[in-house]
Amino acid sequence: MPLTLRRLANAARYVWRAVAAAGVVLLMSQAGAEAQSAQRGVVIARTYCVQCHSIDKLSPSPLAVAPPFRDLHKRYPVENLEESLAEGLVTGHPSMPEFKFDTGQIRDFIAFLKTLQ
Repeated sequence: MPLTLRRLANAARYVWRAVAAAGVVLLMSQAGAEAQSAQRGVVIARTYCVQCHSIDKLSPSPLAVAPPFRDLHKRYPVENLEESLAEGLVTGHPSMPEFKFDTGQIRDFIAFLKTLQ
């Protein structure tokens, strides 16, 4: 069969549809992974932070000097916390204990903070 312009166009459309479908699947899997990471970050916040900080989008912080996590991105990009969390977070409000997280915990905690923006 000779390769006609119509067959070439049909083949190109098929390839583009396959590429688009693969892209959608990839984006959906990335979104799912980010959601799972953020959920693990919520657990970290509930374990270590909720006693002083508001970890949701509405409630005030239990400790007045502890900023709500939903406001952290207004002060600086939350990604800037990565190094501090890895080395040991010792700054913050006066009564804040030192925290040090591993790489996975940092990724998850930052993913959670981004959900509050």
